[in-house]
Amino acid sequence: MGKEASKVTATFADGPEEGRLQYEPPKLVFKGTARRVFEGEALAGVSADGADLVLADGSRFTLGEKQAASWLDAILNPKGRLDKIGVKPGARVAIMGVADPTFSKELAERGAVPVTQLAELDLLFYAADSGAELARVDALVPMLNPTGALWIVSKKGKAATVKDTDVMAAAKAHGLVDNKVVAFSDALTALRFVRRKAEAEPHAAA
Repeated sequence: MGKEASKVTATFADGPEEGRLQYEPPKLVFKGTARRVFEGEALAGVSADGADLVLADGSRFTLGEKQAASWLDAILNPKGRLDKIGVKPGARVAIMGVADPTFSKELAERGAVPVTQLAELDLLFYAADSGAELARVDALVPMLNPTGALWIVSKKGKAATVKDTDVMAAAKAHGLVDNKVVAFSDALTALRFVRRKAEAEPHAAA
C-alpha cells in the first residue's frame, strides 16, 4: 500500500497551497486547488530537507521530519507488488479468474508454489466483479489453511462494478475480516481477508 497524508502544506513555483498528498508507486499526487501528478523524471531528484519532502523542481511538501524521511525512503525504494501483498517463497498459492498476464510469472520467480488441489492454501487470489461472484466466497473459505488469506481482486475506478463495501460485506458474512488493501495493478484493486482470530486458532484439547 502507498502513503497518504491530509492537510499537507505544499510550496510550488506559483505559490503555497494546502491539500492531500498521496504516493502510490510510481506516482506522487497532490490534490489541492488542482491535481498535480509527479512521476518518472519529476521524482528523480527527490530529497528530504528537515520537515520537507523536496522535488528537483523545488516543489516542497511539509510532512514533519520523520515523515519526510519515511516518504523519501518509500519513493527511492518502492516495494514491488509481491512485497506489498506478502508473498513468501514456498507459499501455497492459487489464482481464480484474475486477469493479469504477469502475475503467475511473478509468483513463480518469488518461489511460491502454485497448486491445483484447492486445500490448505496460504494465499488464494479470487476475481470478483459481480454479486454472483461475491456470493461464492463461502465456498472459498474452506480452501484456506487456518492462517491463510483470501485476496479478492476487483476492477477499480470508473470500471468498478462492485464497491469495497460490497466485497467486505460478502467476506464478513462468512467469518472473514479485512486487514489490508493494495493497488494490484493500474486497473485492479485487492482486499485481503483472513479468518477471525478465534476461528483461526485450533480448539484446545478437552
